[in-house]
Amino acid sequence: MKRIFLGLSLMFSVSSCNSQNLGNILKQANDVLGNTSGPLTTAEIGKGLKEALTVGIKNSAAQASATDGFLGNQAIKLLFPPEAQNVEQKLRQIGLGAQCDKFITALNRGAEKAAEKAVPIFVDAITQMTIQDAVSILKGDKDAATNYLKRTSSVALTNAFAPVMEESINATGATKLYGEIATTYNKIPFAKKVNPDLKQYATQKAIDGLFLLVAQEELKIRENPAARVTDLLKKVFANQ
Repeated sequence: MKRIFLGLSLMFSVSSCNSQNLGNILKQANDVLGNTSGPLTTAEIGKGLKEALTVGIKNSAAQASATDGFLGNQAIKLLFPPEAQNVEQKLRQIGLGAQCDKFITALNRGAEKAAEKAVPIFVDAITQMTIQDAVSILKGDKDAATNYLKRTSSVALTNAFAPVMEESINATGATKLYGEIATTYNKIPFAKKVNPDLKQYATQKAIDGLFLLVAQEELKIRENPAARVTDLLKKVFANQ
């Protein structure tokens, strides 16, 4: 038992190293744990799951907040708001494509900056996870942990992200650029007017992107045996 908790402590202490993936982190803990035997207790299940999720969360946030974390990832890249996509198309047709690209870059830089605020919010939700929650997640669907975090942290994320996102898109120039784009488009005869307010759209899209990365990390833990290189995690996820 002592070796199990020592190994988990090692996992936690190195989880902030962004250059290491989950498998590399857990491999270091394997040397400490060695071979374990006997059934897992529910407390060990909870502990193991929380540690694995914490590593996954930190990896996701580090990936999202890095330069091009949003801009370079087509799965989460922020584009023009749906109601303004016809605006982009029309502006590109009249030779303003560079301005559109500049706006998209600025918008994603704002999301990357805001993503830095995600870790403590997610970790707080994980800390409050009960043993019953952990067991349900372990036996649940492949996105059960992600859905748990959505239920328990979406409001806090929105409250934390909204002012940060507003500040970020202002600082990167996205708000000003979008206002100019909307103003230019609104001058086109018979064009349907667009609202230049970006904050709500950008905030929600940034949060959606983070949860997508979290879901990908959860899937790695559940489906990739190589990511479970300690006996504890093999036991925890063997019968999921």
